[in-house]
Amino acid sequence: MFPVSPLKNQALSARMARLGIRDADLKESFVRSGGNGGQNVNKVASCVVLVHEPSGLAVKCQKDRSQGMNRFFARRLLCDRVEAAQGLGQDPQSRKAAKLRKQKERRARRAREKIPQTSKT
Repeated sequence: MFPVSPLKNQALSARMARLGIRDADLKESFVRSGGNGGQNVNKVASCVVLVHEPSGLAVKCQKDRSQGMNRFFARRLLCDRVEAAQGLGQDPQSRKAAKLRKQKERRARRAREKIPQTSKT
């Protein structure tokens, strides 16, 4: 169905089934992309807009130059948003913020360890 490995395609189908997202519930449209990609994105409608009609969630994806890959990425993004709306998982922005917070804590700890401890006498 999509230009990805069959394993990734099966994983996406299983995830959509687990969340109760059916292809019949999706309204898919294609629009012209913008930005990186050169002449291809300016001429071809490679941007995918997905609307999940039961929940009303809409996703727009123009991550790749090819329409097929954007269709795959849009479905993955829709699954992320549905999970976040149902409270099943963290949305990607929250995960990214938590990861940055953890990195900053590690850096601060290392910086404190490098500072020589002077004893007060």
